[in-house]
Amino acid sequence: MGKLGLTEILVILVIVVLLFGGRKIPELMKGLGTGIKEFKNAAKDGEDHPTSAPKKQSNDENKL
Repeated sequence: MGKLGLTEILVILVIVVLLFGGRKIPELMKGLGTGIKEFKNAAKDGEDHPTSAPKKQSNDENKL
């Protein structure tokens, strides 16, 4: 379980078209693409410039 076959994908697409209509889908996809692009840029910037170094735990904290 967990893999989507062609039939499941087609059913999902039909439901999306029925819910949002054909005119709204390109606008939704554009917004989704923009969001993914911004997320990737933020993740890339986060790797290049970490805001803080990970803290090392002292021996006292490890015993808790």
